[in-house]
Amino acid sequence: MKEQLIYQAVEQALKEVKKAAPVMTLAMAKKLAGEVEHKAEEMGAAVVIAVTDKAARPVAIHCMDDAYIASFDIALNKAYTSAGLKMSTARLSELSGPGQPLYGIQNTNHGQIVIFGGGEALEIDGRMVGALGVSGGTLEQDTYLAAYGREMFEQSCRNAAIKERDDKQWQ
Repeated sequence: MKEQLIYQAVEQALKEVKKAAPVMTLAMAKKLAGEVEHKAEEMGAAVVIAVTDKAARPVAIHCMDDAYIASFDIALNKAYTSAGLKMSTARLSELSGPGQPLYGIQNTNHGQIVIFGGGEALEIDGRMVGALGVSGGTLEQDTYLAAYGREMFEQSCRNAAIKERDDKQWQ
């Protein structure tokens, strides 16, 4: 009886560990940066790609050849903004114009808040895992590339979950 209780407690603890918040790994960040770089090359844009964890700490910063020097800090700040506010910088742009509820927010956080497109929050199963910032193209290119990166990240996570489920079925 006692062994059964211990077994159940261990099983429950293992389930809780699996429910733990997902973490942005270096492997995930590198793969994401590679996907965005490939799309940027197709578009003829030289960009800097920053990937952070959910606390806005940099995990990977990828600088394409000929990207603007200033794009390094801008990409990192776009990722910081999206991680810190859990939204895209394009959405924040809508909320921070004159007369809007977040007007002036770009003057907070030592100037790290970016209010134009190119930053995206990254989630797995609705849970914040990190953020992506892209800078160096036009506003439209940066916004597109960041959204593209978020979509590729989500698709990759879905595919991994499906593979894990399928692998379990065959065990």
